Amino acid sequence: MKNTNVSSKDSDLISSIETHFKGTVNLARVKFISLFVTALVKVRTVNFESLARAFDTESAVESNLRRIQRFISGFSFDSSLVARLVFALLPIKTNLVLSIDRTNWKFGKVDINIFMLGVVYQGVAFPLMFSMLPKRGNSNSKERIALITKYIELFGKDTIESIVADREFVGEIWIKYLNDNNLKYYIRVRNNFKVFIPRKNKEVKAFWIFNNLKINQFYYYPHIVKINGQLCYLSGSKLKNGEFLIIISFNKPELANEYYKQRWQIEMSFKAMKSSGFDIEKTHLSDLKRIEKLILLVMIAFVWAYNIGIYIHLNIKKIKIKKHGRKAKTIFKTGLDYLTNYFLNAKFQTDINIYDFLSCT
Repeated sequence: MKNTNVSSKDSDLISSIETHFKGTVNLARVKFISLFVTALVKVRTVNFESLARAFDTESAVESNLRRIQRFISGFSFDSSLVARLVFALLPIKTNLVLSIDRTNWKFGKVDINIFMLGVVYQGVAFPLMFSMLPKRGNSNSKERIALITKYIELFGKDTIESIVADREFVGEIWIKYLNDNNLKYYIRVRNNFKVFIPRKNKEVKAFWIFNNLKINQFYYYPHIVKINGQLCYLSGSKLKNGEFLIIISFNKPELANEYYKQRWQIEMSFKAMKSSGFDIEKTHLSDLKRIEKLILLVMIAFVWAYNIGIYIHLNIKKIKIKKHGRKAKTIFKTGLDYLTNYFLNAKFQTDINIYDFLSCT
């Protein structure tokens, strides 16, 4: 890493983004994206007026604001470009645990519902791909299959170790797709889910298999069962509140808890993109296509901050671990704070080149 002067223009950032996009986006657009992402890590909000004031240009704020509005309303931004950028910057690229989940909020009468796939790594998930659901509530099997199929087209099935998801992500067609394609999964199901036990030729509620467990005790049923007509394994544990954490899996039911507990990392990703990072839910946009472009820009800023946080944690100063076992500060927040200080504090001293963390070389 080398020392980089803050006063230098964003040529390194422009060059990095242009390399990722491989000439598919013209230079003027790449320059805009660089300005936007830099402004985003300065002000930590998607409010357009705040971003316009933070653009490092000689243009008036009103001119910057119009530039932002034109990009969001008129530019066709291919989500695959950003997915490939994020994937290229992953610290690991094999044996990946993919976590899927939704985040949603309401602006006026409009439901904003984002179905996202992230790659879990060190306490948070890299947001990689997503779809905007034009409705309230959960995704359906078709939408889930489309997202996983798109991932496989871009990055290959052999990169996937397993898929983890919460209990809203079940369904016969969805599980059949995973089974038929030999995609390993660990998905939570409701306690009262009906389970057919072939060897006993009877149907029971899922919790019945785990009724005799003590608090925090884990057990995996050693025989294949059927849920919604699909074959799978069943594992479970009893929680402190008396409920059961019941997980269906493609194989290795004995590892269900270890894999499934990584699912929450995508929730930390949502938190980082929202209240702990860029406040995406504060946008006043209501058009889903425009929100999609905004999220793609946020994803670039996210992966930039995250990679810097990883480097700081591993090479400069380890993040303290609190008594409850969690980090005093997330890796993402560590990187974001570093970036913000870099751009806003003229006396901030650094011996790393922040632009290297968006470079795929």
